[in-house]
Amino acid sequence: APGGALPVLRGDGPLALRRTRSADPAFAQVTLVGAMSAPLTGDRLELTVDVLAGAALRITSAAATLALPGRVPEPAEYRVTLRVADEATLHWAPEPLISAAGSALRQHTRVELAPTARLALRESLVLGRDGEEPGRLASRLTVHRDGRPLLDQELCCGDLAPGWDGGAVLGGHRAVGQLLCVDPELAKEPAEPRRLGAGAVTVPLAGPATLTSAVAPDALELHRLLAEVPHSR
Repeated sequence: APGGALPVLRGDGPLALRRTRSADPAFAQVTLVGAMSAPLTGDRLELTVDVLAGAALRITSAAATLALPGRVPEPAEYRVTLRVADEATLHWAPEPLISAAGSALRQHTRVELAPTARLALRESLVLGRDGEEPGRLASRLTVHRDGRPLLDQELCCGDLAPGWDGGAVLGGHRAVGQLLCVDPELAKEPAEPRRLGAGAVTVPLAGPATLTSAVAPDALELHRLLAEVPHSR
C-alpha cells in the first residue's frame, strides 16, 4: 500500500494480524500473532501478502511458530505467498518455526517480485525442542523475479529424510536458516562470496540477489549470524 497505509488487514483461525509500531518510520509493520496452537497435523494454513507499488512493509511475528502433533496422521500444510510490486520493499522476518517431536509439516513459501522490487527474507527452523528429536518437516522456498526463477530449494528433516543430520546437511546442528536479499542495486555491484564464521556463508545468486545460509546449535546463535548480513533498504 503506497504511503505506508494498510487498506486490507484480515486474518482468522490461528493467524491474527496486528499493525505494530515500526522502528523505521519509512516502513509499515505487521505482526503475526498466534491465536491458538497451530499448525497441528492435518491443519491447512495459508497466508498471502501483497505489497503494492512504492510501499515498504515489514512483517514479524510475536513468537515462534510451534508445529505439534494432532489427532490425524496427515501432515499439516502451511502455504505463504508474498507478492512485491515495482519500487516496493518487503522485509519478512518472523520468529523461528520449531518442529516438535511427533509433528509433521509441509511448509512452502512462494515469492513473486516485480523487476524493481526489494526483498529481505529471513527464514529459520529449529529442529526439536530442548532434548527432543524433531518431527517430520519439509520446508520449501521458491522465488520468481520478473516472472523468472531466482531460487528454488527445499530442506527435509526427520525420520523420513535419511542423512538430514549428517555432515553434508546439518552436521548435528539443531537450528538452520537463511537470509535472502534481493535489490536491483546489486546488479551494479555484484556481491562476492563471503564466509561468516564456521556456520554461515553468503553467496551471490544469478540475479541482483544474495543468499546467506547458516547452521547453529540454537536459534539465538542462528539469528546472530544472520543479523551480521546487511540487507536491502
